[in-house]
Amino acid sequence: KDANAALLSNFEVYQLLTDLKQQRKESGKTKQSSGQQNLNTIMYETLKYISKTPCRYQSPEAVREFLVAMKDHKLTK
Repeated sequence: KDANAALLSNFEVYQLLTDLKQQRKESGKTKQSSGQQNLNTIMYETLKYISKTPCRYQSPEAVREFLVAMKDHKLTK
């Protein structure tokens, strides 16, 4: 499958952004370009919004179970 064409669940986006935030905290870089500052703003706003949704409490197993259960319905994008 083409990794660039895959759809992400809100849980996967939340997990990715929290991991990136943690990595940046640990690296401790202080000097940032304007592009990097824009990316930080987008990450912050996205995390702020998505943290208020139920995906915050999901687990990889729950997402996997849902996908398996929906496979029989042959839904399309």
